[in-house]
Amino acid sequence: MSPETNQSLPFLLAGPIVRKCTQQQVAIWLVTREPLQGQFHWWNPQNGDNKTLDLSSITQYQVGTHAWVALIELRGKFSTGIYQYQIDTPYGNLIDLYPQLLYQDETALSVHLSGEANYVMHGSCRNPGDPCKDALATASRKVAQQSIEQRPHLLMMSGDQIYADHVAGPLLAAIHHTIECLGLYDEEFSEAPVTNSQTLYASPHCYYGRDQLLPQFDTSQTPLARSFIGRTLLRQKQQVDIFTSTDADNHLISFAEFVAMYLLVWSPTLWHECQLLERINACPEQIDHMRSQWDTEWQYIQDFVTGLGDVQAMLAHLPTYMMFDDHDVTDDWNLTVGWEYAATTHPFSRRIIGNALLSYWLFQGWGNEPNHFDDTFHQTMSLFCANPSTEHHNALIDGLYQFEKWHYTTETTPKMIVLDTRTQRWRSESNMNKPSGLMDWEALMEFQQEILNQDKVLIVSPAPIFGVKFIETLQRVMTWLGKPLMVDAENWMAHPGSANTLLSIFTHSRTPTNFVILSGDVHYSFAYDIQLRSRKSSPNIFQITCSGFKNQFPEPLLTYCDYADGLLYGPRSPLNWFTKRKRLKIRKRHPQDKSVRHLVNQAAIGEVTLHPDGTPDVVSILASDGTQVFFPATKAANRSGSR
Repeated sequence: MSPETNQSLPFLLAGPIVRKCTQQQVAIWLVTREPLQGQFHWWNPQNGDNKTLDLSSITQYQVGTHAWVALIELRGKFSTGIYQYQIDTPYGNLIDLYPQLLYQDETALSVHLSGEANYVMHGSCRNPGDPCKDALATASRKVAQQSIEQRPHLLMMSGDQIYADHVAGPLLAAIHHTIECLGLYDEEFSEAPVTNSQTLYASPHCYYGRDQLLPQFDTSQTPLARSFIGRTLLRQKQQVDIFTSTDADNHLISFAEFVAMYLLVWSPTLWHECQLLERINACPEQIDHMRSQWDTEWQYIQDFVTGLGDVQAMLAHLPTYMMFDDHDVTDDWNLTVGWEYAATTHPFSRRIIGNALLSYWLFQGWGNEPNHFDDTFHQTMSLFCANPSTEHHNALIDGLYQFEKWHYTTETTPKMIVLDTRTQRWRSESNMNKPSGLMDWEALMEFQQEILNQDKVLIVSPAPIFGVKFIETLQRVMTWLGKPLMVDAENWMAHPGSANTLLSIFTHSRTPTNFVILSGDVHYSFAYDIQLRSRKSSPNIFQITCSGFKNQFPEPLLTYCDYADGLLYGPRSPLNWFTKRKRLKIRKRHPQDKSVRHLVNQAAIGEVTLHPDGTPDVVSILASDGTQVFFPATKAANRSGSR
């Protein structure tokens, strides 16, 4: 039997992606045209450790007529070392069907199960419609040249793996072709200008006009609702947009659109087999006024697709962990209490956000830590997939809104703690229009328990814990003016409760000697060495920020912010004593051969290697053009030792 049956669709739609990979559990994620059957083989050629799993026993979910999402989970006791894996299907070995997944002279897919996190690739913010090159594809070409032992121990993708709120027109067209080809599920909408997903796709506002379809919030309902607006000038309006992205004219809405987006950003298969680039080449006549923008975006998408084969191969070899940030759902997701109230009480916006969360779980969250999702959760998911009715859809989304374990910890040395800074927010009690803290008291206390009595730890915060002070000051000013949504005024220091609690955790006597913080989100890269003022036994804190994989900050605005930050908040500036970080001494690492600037504005992926004591040996970024930029340690960091 040929694997190209069922309307000539490919058998493998996306994946395989190596997800959780420990000495007790291995998870491999993939999407196929039909239920996955056959056997999964996992073996160590050096010690003979060999495990086989019957694929009929795995959990997999149907999300369309020809789309099944599967997670292969293998449990046992695995020694560290080099492993190979193979997936046998009714149509043959997956590698025989798709040999492009292999690196170099491999005969089977290989994974280094190291049990370590001493060499990590990391980053965030991958927008297919951005004009810059995709750094993930560049990283894959580097990994392909490394021996298995030299490869990164893991890849950490810390947010904005998709851009649900900033979708290029041709990409949205490819999404709709994918929905049609795979028969992805339809759905009904409540209190929306379109009654269901089919009327959405047929709407004259479907392309470059979805800002006309997205829900608005009636601020005349209650005093609580009116406080969503903020300042007096805006209170003149009774209807305000809930979704605040400036690029929301192609915002994803239906669950099927989110599913198709993931399939198209992680795999080249549908692009090639369904000839999607050719099908989206011409701008539809009904939006002829957007032809110039469409043609430009088509070129960006075409360039993006050329690197997808490399990305697919890398994800099939490296243990990969993920965490959401705002654009995986929508811009300004849970930024303020007012926004959260408006978005969760309107049925249509609640459904859109729920669809984003549901797709995040299927394509990202499930593989991070499968043990967090119990039988009740899977039963609800099974009911929805068997009968995607409005009742089952709403029940599943309600459960996702209440879920509190998106964060997780890896069983590596050092331990990697991945923070959820979106759904456990410390909400402002004084003003619904003020930014919420990125984590509430309970979440921060749980974080503290994870790091107590550890010698070293790796922390993943989607947003930098220690940002650029000048930019944070601008955000604070806009918040004071009642417009925090305009500037994404979300940073760790924006909320007094979360800021002070977090800084107290760092100063606790039983916290690790060495902290390494990995973050992204901001669309530029930088590195800090941090210590406590007036304390001889200060912990060593290293923050390394890299983003985006495929996104950049506007210029010359970033250059201005970089110079202004150096001028106003230099090490000896008295302004530092008016910030919440006054107890900390923060030294900026300057990129090699750059004595003034410390912010790098290039699409890139971060690379960090750690010394056995947990301090960074090498901090660098691999730019999408293949150049490597290093951030040498400051003199103070070179002198500092352990406590």
